[in-house]
Amino acid sequence: MNDSVRKFDAKLFYRKLDSLFYAMDPTWPHIDMLKAFLEESFRALRDHLHLKTCLYYEEDGEVFTLQQAAGETGAGMAASLELSDSRLQALFQHNVYIFDAAASMVGSASAALMVGKKPTRSIFFYLLETGWSREELDFALNTIRAALGARITEERLRGSFKEAALIQQSLLVDEPPEFAGYDIACGSIPAEEVGGDFFDFTILDPEILGLAIGDASGHGLPAALLVRDVVTGLRMGIERHLKVGIVFEKLNRVIHRSKLSSRFVSMVYGELETNGNFVYVNAGHQPPLIIKHNSVESLEAGGSVIGPLPEVRFVRGITQIDHGSILLLCTDGIVERSNSEGEFFGESRMIEMIRAHRGASAQKMLDELFSAAFEYGNRRPWEDDASGVIVIRK
Repeated sequence: MNDSVRKFDAKLFYRKLDSLFYAMDPTWPHIDMLKAFLEESFRALRDHLHLKTCLYYEEDGEVFTLQQAAGETGAGMAASLELSDSRLQALFQHNVYIFDAAASMVGSASAALMVGKKPTRSIFFYLLETGWSREELDFALNTIRAALGARITEERLRGSFKEAALIQQSLLVDEPPEFAGYDIACGSIPAEEVGGDFFDFTILDPEILGLAIGDASGHGLPAALLVRDVVTGLRMGIERHLKVGIVFEKLNRVIHRSKLSSRFVSMVYGELETNGNFVYVNAGHQPPLIIKHNSVESLEAGGSVIGPLPEVRFVRGITQIDHGSILLLCTDGIVERSNSEGEFFGESRMIEMIRAHRGASAQKMLDELFSAAFEYGNRRPWEDDASGVIVIRK
């Protein structure tokens, strides 16, 4: 390594950058964040890097427009830079560039870095005092560029996650509807800010309740966006009074054509009548359970998961929920919750938990189920989204 770079304390430099970012409010708009960084970084680094002036430009159509300046102002401060500017051309190619006095067009050496992608690129131009070191400056500017790039990416991801979370919250119900003769509870715990689990309820008429639960593969933003498409498509199909098998087949074709070959959705949709009749389709999902006094029925009729195959056929299952029976629908985040030995929580423990709380409300049962699974996993954060719906026929 070159001696001048060795003298440059990289760890100290990283700590300075970290402290600068830490002091900034993450809710600031993009331009305000970069303006603040310009001021603070110039103050912290000007003496060591021999900086005279720092100029911050934002892409604005066919030009880059000056947003903020720090240090000496006056000569060399262009209000805007044309895309044809030779300095920009060099910067577009290299992202960080150091200009000698002749190439800088300002009579003294200068340097620049660029972050972001077209059409929202940002440029920092530095006018230099005498005594600067090319190796140190090159190292410092590349480090600043990487740090700024990471910060901007995090900012955009936060915005995307917030948007996805808002979309999800607007689609998914907070509480189940009232349905005569039944006690219903639902709940979900995402492994990340937004998740891939969902449940939904639709009152088709006073005597028929449509209910669904599902799990989009993975979790986080991609899964949340897939959930949005599935829930919207399911609702549209049901509202058009299509048979549920046909709705699932249409959903499968749409998801398959999205070309997200690694993405799929498992789900169950059923229509519950006040007399206890339950017609359902299970698309590769964790089978719902009807927990009766002396037996347990697993609801498996349906077909494969939605997405991977271009054409899938689904069949209906028909069963009965008697008075006192409990319908449990959940996602595999609960079933596959593992302990320190890697053993799953499993169906048997779920059934045991439900039976141990027979006579309690549906919400109490669900709370106890989540609590038991969480404890079984040694209170570790949830590895996967976990959701459940409990329906008790009174």
